[in-house]
Amino acid sequence: MRTVKLFQADAYRTEFEGRVVSCTPVGDAWAVVLNQTCFYPASGGQPSDAGTLGGAPVLDVRAESDGAIVHVVGAPISGTVVGQVDWNRRLDHMEQHTGQHLLSAAFMHQFEAETVSWHLGAEASTVDVSMDSLSADQAEELELTCNQMIRSGLPVHAHLVAPEDVQRYPLRKPPTVEGPIRIIEIEGYDWSPCGGTHVRNIGELGLIKIKNWERYKRGVRVTFLAGQRALRDYLALDRMTRELSRRLSIGVAELPRWTDRTQEELNSLRKRVRTQQEALLTEEAERLLADARRVGPARVVRQSFGGRPVDELRLLAAKVAAAPGCVAVFGTRGALPQLILHRATDLRLDVGQILKEVLPILDGKGGGSPIQAQGGGSRPDRLEEALDAAVARIAEALRQ
Repeated sequence: MRTVKLFQADAYRTEFEGRVVSCTPVGDAWAVVLNQTCFYPASGGQPSDAGTLGGAPVLDVRAESDGAIVHVVGAPISGTVVGQVDWNRRLDHMEQHTGQHLLSAAFMHQFEAETVSWHLGAEASTVDVSMDSLSADQAEELELTCNQMIRSGLPVHAHLVAPEDVQRYPLRKPPTVEGPIRIIEIEGYDWSPCGGTHVRNIGELGLIKIKNWERYKRGVRVTFLAGQRALRDYLALDRMTRELSRRLSIGVAELPRWTDRTQEELNSLRKRVRTQQEALLTEEAERLLADARRVGPARVVRQSFGGRPVDELRLLAAKVAAAPGCVAVFGTRGALPQLILHRATDLRLDVGQILKEVLPILDGKGGGSPIQAQGGGSRPDRLEEALDAAVARIAEALRQ
């Protein structure tokens, strides 16, 4: 049985009475079919409506191939029930879907770019268009065109057309369904077959905003906001820039220049810090090498550290290993101990293999190359034992 789609006759209607035609258990829920409904089922890139049916929350709405619309609820219902559609969700979907029609039409009119697909997301929507690229100037041109069209307040019409009469309409894309075709028209500007819900005129959108775009497959994916989503985005960005302006005691217009200047200063400071860190690590490596123990033909620096970043210790180990015939055997004290091994290039020694042999002491794992290796474990109480074991295996390997 086909369900009468009240939402196509009036997308602004949110309350209705429907007679239960069937109620079938589906897992822990119930699939309910009514003789008529205001609930839009997920299709054509638009998510389903939400709301209540007989006071019970509607968990999902889907369309079946025979024309029936299934409402998924948590308990069985029967007889005649009152349905209530969540208006805020419905209006949001109407705004995004109408915004998509307007944006897709603008792409076609200005760049002859077809819309391949679109998706209405919880936070933002996307359209995939058949373009090799999209420039910032082109995106701004589209945005200005769409918002100028919005100010014109063109009506949005829905036409139900017999298949043989479809050719009378300059459709932006061909229909994909059989039988009568529902065509959404932005008066005199765009005609597109569509079964979704839309606002009465594009002036109700208020605003459309292109947020970003990227190459996607063989086209361009454009992310946009329409209606209240675009307004909320503007309010959030305006609030953020005003707060930044207040914190920094500068005008909003000065924020980009302040950011550029601060970034330059930060890059300069980072460079100075790296230079100073390099010098300090070189000095520390020399001190450690002065106390290195002789192990066969090599000098081994065995040291455990606490409270130092692993990246920094890797650099220190590399400086130790830069000296001919030297090996760094480092460990970090803490809840998750780390082992770092690094040897000079003139030694015949596979520190990656040695690391694998001693990591079980820490209940750890890791890896690396014959020259440098690193791993971590979960037994900080056995760190010193693991370091000693690594030195012992180095001595054994060098004797072979």
